[in-house]
Amino acid sequence: MQYRMLGRTGARVSAIGLGGWHIGFASQSDALAMRIIRTAIDGGITFLDNSWDYNEGRSEIRMGRALRDGYRDRVFLMTKVDGRSRTEAARQLEESLRRLQTDRIDLVQYHEVLRFEDPHRIFDEEGAHAALSAAQREGKLRFIGFTGHKDPRIHLHMLEVAREHGVTFDAVQMPLNVMDAHYRSFAQMVLPELVKDGIGILGMKSLANGIILKSGVVTAVECLHYALNLPTSVVIAGIDRMEILHQALEAIETFSPMSDVEVQAILAKTAPAAARGEFEPFKTSSIFDATTSNPQWLGEEPARLRQLMPE
Repeated sequence: MQYRMLGRTGARVSAIGLGGWHIGFASQSDALAMRIIRTAIDGGITFLDNSWDYNEGRSEIRMGRALRDGYRDRVFLMTKVDGRSRTEAARQLEESLRRLQTDRIDLVQYHEVLRFEDPHRIFDEEGAHAALSAAQREGKLRFIGFTGHKDPRIHLHMLEVAREHGVTFDAVQMPLNVMDAHYRSFAQMVLPELVKDGIGILGMKSLANGIILKSGVVTAVECLHYALNLPTSVVIAGIDRMEILHQALEAIETFSPMSDVEVQAILAKTAPAAARGEFEPFKTSSIFDATTSNPQWLGEEPARLRQLMPE
């Protein structure tokens, strides 16, 4: 395993992270999920991803059980909340703490920042940041970040609104893959800003749940190597089978920094398939947008704005 610093946090984390969504699938047994999580940790993976909304809470419940017997102390634990209001974000955080069977989460992120209004709701005086800041002071979480998969311009807007409120995030999670460089690129637009500000970079959707492999132009290990070659702190891999875990461990074992020639070669062969975002449907459709399908997870709009509406 290789380890990297998570931005300016001082935390040292595994370059490959275990994704939380896949380990909560209903088609998968509790026993297999336990085996995947513990085998990953025993193999050197220390960064664990999750979210309050994954699989109706099953992902966090399974991970909490797997982290018993001393495993919790061996990992850097991350989860996400969907709440935009202070009340809803606080409620979701407390539920995550219970499910994960811990009194402190290392990193909590605002999940699915997909809309230009999300930053304003989060940083409203009644917004989610008030809840997470209070929880951070109480020791319930260490670091704060945000995620999103829709458009790099929304990420830049979130960073701008945060700065206006005197906040520099500890980590940011976004799609970083071989197709991204060619279409609404997070790597080109957002990555330099995060590096400049010393923010931990969490890469996700390196294979886009296997969709990128359907292009027929790259292998899984090539996808992981490309994402690892970017200035990522962690590349989060979705793992629902032992063979996929072994594939991720093989990728990190065989990774070495890529030359400019190697990078250009992989970008050249992915360019035609990537041109219209066909293999990144999380950018071009709403089928990956859980909070769009479940707007109640966001919580109420601020009261002062609701009062502006006609009766």
